[in-house]
Amino acid sequence: MSTGSEALDRIVEKLRGSSDPKRRYEYVLWLARKLEPLPEEFRQDAFKVKGCVSQVFVVGQLVEGRLHWQGDSDAQITKGLLALLITGLEGLTPEQVQGLDPAFLAETGLQASLTPSRANGFLNILRMMQAQAAALTPADF
Repeated sequence: MSTGSEALDRIVEKLRGSSDPKRRYEYVLWLARKLEPLPEEFRQDAFKVKGCVSQVFVVGQLVEGRLHWQGDSDAQITKGLLALLITGLEGLTPEQVQGLDPAFLAETGLQASLTPSRANGFLNILRMMQAQAAALTPADF
């Protein structure tokens, strides 16, 4: 299954290749540690993901037709899931992000080890990123 993002495909493949839920979690936590700190000015309601138990912020910026993402969360697993999406969606066009099928989430095998609220939060982060991508899509004149 191809998502349209090489980086996201690599992450999905890496997670799918591990049958050990503990290894998947370790990888997600490793991604969390790699995430750049989020500047304070982005820690506001406009960038807060709704429907997450933990505090999650995600910001997409359009530079020369490509999206660049930043974000943070106060919970390490959630931060890792956010980092997974940020890494996977980095550099895509707004159209590519909007067209992303959330079915890739099931391919990761993470759902089996996430609590229902975390799995839902993961989807909410993706939806927020897609909404921001839609808002940043250049209007066709």
